[in-house]
Amino acid sequence: MAEKPLKIGIVMDPIGSITPKKDSSLAMLLEAARRDAEIHYFEQHDLRMLSGKAIGRSRLLAVRDNNDDWFDFGEQRDIGLGELDVILMRKDPPFNMEYVYTTYILDRAEQDGTLIVNAPKALRDMNEKAYTAWFPDCTPLTLITRSMEHMKAFLSEHGRIVVKPLDGMGGRSIFVIQKGDNNANVIFETLTDYGQHFAMAQVYIPEISLGDKRILLIDGEPVPYALARIPTGDDNRGNMVAGATTRAQELSDSDRRICAEVGPVLRDQGVLFAGIDVIGDYMTEVNVTSPTGIRELDRAFDLNIAGLMFDAIEKRLA
Repeated sequence: MAEKPLKIGIVMDPIGSITPKKDSSLAMLLEAARRDAEIHYFEQHDLRMLSGKAIGRSRLLAVRDNNDDWFDFGEQRDIGLGELDVILMRKDPPFNMEYVYTTYILDRAEQDGTLIVNAPKALRDMNEKAYTAWFPDCTPLTLITRSMEHMKAFLSEHGRIVVKPLDGMGGRSIFVIQKGDNNANVIFETLTDYGQHFAMAQVYIPEISLGDKRILLIDGEPVPYALARIPTGDDNRGNMVAGATTRAQELSDSDRRICAEVGPVLRDQGVLFAGIDVIGDYMTEVNVTSPTGIRELDRAFDLNIAGLMFDAIEKRLA
């Protein structure tokens, strides 16, 4: 435990709109409260810079584990973000320019000595789809291109592929295409906006029927269990917002091998809390913006993942 209670900030979407029993940010806040932390709540519009100084319009926040009544706001005041020990950046995608501008403000707080989880530079650098290219030995064969012709050739060569935008979330605009599908051309046109936007194509992994596994890593080390998100019979997507069911399970040897390669790289880049997506023996995404899955794994295996995360935070601050 820290010698004195932490002063933490959190940047997130409106807390009144979350689903408490599933929300990983609330799990983090509940752990902060258990540690008697002083919690400062911000939405993006609360942040600003003045003469290079990062400032936030803070509301003190109290939280409780109640699905019907989970928070109260207290005093509201301006605070220099550099006065906080740690800021949790938990704003959900889309990762647009407003998100990037927010990371610039957090950069200034980081320079003033505040620990940002996750590091602003890493948030900018690690696109959830494209960053898999840094680990080609862990991923299915992947193409990132604007070219519809290259996508057509990739489909022709491999027979069955998955295509998706680089800025999507929650299974949005993910397509599984088979060779001979007459819809392929229009899908390629839509995803690339007729060659104006980059998109991703990956070789299809049949093990998706067993689930798209979300594995959480804390300071480079994996939680020893994964949350497998299993598509419904009428959908290819392993996303809970797309109706996938979930099953908690132990990590496989292959899962651990992937984590051993990916985890240290994330840790060294300032990523203290990440979620990687694994289908079969292949990593398909690296999630560093606002990973989820804490509450489901906590319930399934009597864990306290947020507790492990705050242990890592306190170790970094020591």
